[in-house]
Amino acid sequence: MQQYSTYIFDLDGTLLDTLQDLADAVNYALRYHGMPEHCIDDIREYVGNGVRLLMKRAVPQDTSISDFEATYATFRQYYMQHALDTTRPYEGIPELLNKLKQRGCQLAVVSNKMMAATQELVAHFFPQIDVAIGEHEENGIRKKPAPDTVFEALRQLQLIRHPLSERLGTVYIGDSDVDIETARNAHLPCISVLWGFRSHQFLLSHGATTFIYHPADLLDF
Repeated sequence: MQQYSTYIFDLDGTLLDTLQDLADAVNYALRYHGMPEHCIDDIREYVGNGVRLLMKRAVPQDTSISDFEATYATFRQYYMQHALDTTRPYEGIPELLNKLKQRGCQLAVVSNKMMAATQELVAHFFPQIDVAIGEHEENGIRKKPAPDTVFEALRQLQLIRHPLSERLGTVYIGDSDVDIETARNAHLPCISVLWGFRSHQFLLSHGATTFIYHPADLLDF
């Protein structure tokens, strides 16, 4: 089976189980601003497109722009202070990353999570990761499913100079429909994980073709 040399990972739902901390931050912000809270299954459905859209989905539909911005700011402040409360790597992820590094592979994370939170979490949990890219559209880098963050990761890994040739050894790994589309837009193969935030049937319905059930399965690719 093909051996890749560069692995680009999604973060939430792929490397880290962040769902409880995200739900707690969302509900804290909603509660603080007098809005109804959501169960964790609701939050699971809302994540994947960045925290701003997460909060847009969480607030009532008739929320004014000013009330939304205040609620969103509360969420961001709370989450940055509590992003490590319950968040943990999925079982087998640290061992997987260690083995990939022992093989001499390059590893990157691209996420729609805020840049500061992405880099803090990756630095805390995954010293094996070479490059971590989060949401920073103010620099003209569009969030996923646009391929910009993938291309930025490849640039920092010095693999973007000859994209048609050097990207042949690169694979994208994620847990959502956004990840499938991101990989397609970046012209990369995609491996979908089945321990994350989306079901096997959901991923199939959004075009997933290759699945792994446990992190160690990735060592066969």
